[in-house]
Amino acid sequence: MTPARLFAAQEATWPPAAVTQVGPFRIREGQGGGNRVSAASAERPVNEADLAEAEAAMAALGQVPLVMVRPGEDALDALLAAHGYTVVDPVVMLAAPVATLAAEPPAPVTAFTVWEPLAIMDELWAELGIGAARRAVMARVTGPKTALLGRQNDRAAGAGFAAIHDGLCFVHAMAVAPGHRRQGTARNMMRAAALWAQDQGAEQIVVLVTQANAAARALYASLGMRDVGQYHYRMKPTPMPQP
Repeated sequence: MTPARLFAAQEATWPPAAVTQVGPFRIREGQGGGNRVSAASAERPVNEADLAEAEAAMAALGQVPLVMVRPGEDALDALLAAHGYTVVDPVVMLAAPVATLAAEPPAPVTAFTVWEPLAIMDELWAELGIGAARRAVMARVTGPKTALLGRQNDRAAGAGFAAIHDGLCFVHAMAVAPGHRRQGTARNMMRAAALWAQDQGAEQIVVLVTQANAAARALYASLGMRDVGQYHYRMKPTPMPQP
């Protein structure tokens, strides 16, 4: 998997509302859907004038200046740092062959795939901080996609979303209710996602997790998923309004 393939699949499976090109920058309109759909990225080397134009474009969308910095973009990283941008949310991309996770199916009646999402799944996402703006991102995906429902003790316990682009199945918006954590819910959901992805002909299953989320990283490592890439964001703090 090349970095270009990974990042293209990431965007296709979790797409912004709109994209415009401003000089070397790809400006994404997130409409409240989170950093992944709101961050600009550079398609070629950037200078200070380019950065100023990108900041103006993001401001016009009502978004805080936010830029994704990918591997090898050291000059961009240094430029952003010099202009007061701080690092936020370093991310690790973890992947495994679909067949690895699909080899062991989830326990019976513990995980299901369905599209459209059920009402209980929307309720779970909302309760766990995945609001309507992020659920709108799922609706925008045009390729193969499914929602994931996890169950424990005959109750809805978790919800997630998976989509495929170029043979890569990305799992997004994984959320498990507090009372059902550490009971295998997420593990069962990931295996259900892999079975679905295998039926769709996908080769690899991929998740994105912040470096700080040690519990999630341990879970995915236990499933045989390995680090295949990293990136971080830099954000320009906005001044607080004067009273």
